[in-house]
Amino acid sequence: MALPAAAIPVGAGMAQTALSLLLVLGAIFALAWLMRRMQGMRSGLGGALSVKAGLQVGPKERVMWIRAGDTDLLIGVASGRVQTLHVFDHPPVEGGADGDSPVQAPGFAEALRKVMRGRSA
Repeated sequence: MALPAAAIPVGAGMAQTALSLLLVLGAIFALAWLMRRMQGMRSGLGGALSVKAGLQVGPKERVMWIRAGDTDLLIGVASGRVQTLHVFDHPPVEGGADGDSPVQAPGFAEALRKVMRGRSA
């Protein structure tokens, strides 16, 4: 004989709901962790394309320094558009002798000014 719904203790129903919620949240965090691990493994396999640095210049615009094979590129990324801003003749320097200084690219500011002048002209 089945118990009427009113006979089931409220605390037991709340505990079961809370446990179910914790299991779902745990599964979401476990999947997020697994996806991060998989991305790290995938980037280490090829290594042909890597993002070296990036700078947010607007709400949806970024300037990024990427390395594609042996070529270093400065690209502009906007909503629905990616454009090459500069192709470096020599790879920019990725830090000082001690390795603690920030990324410095010789002539980067001048190259960016040239590109920006070309757009406004």
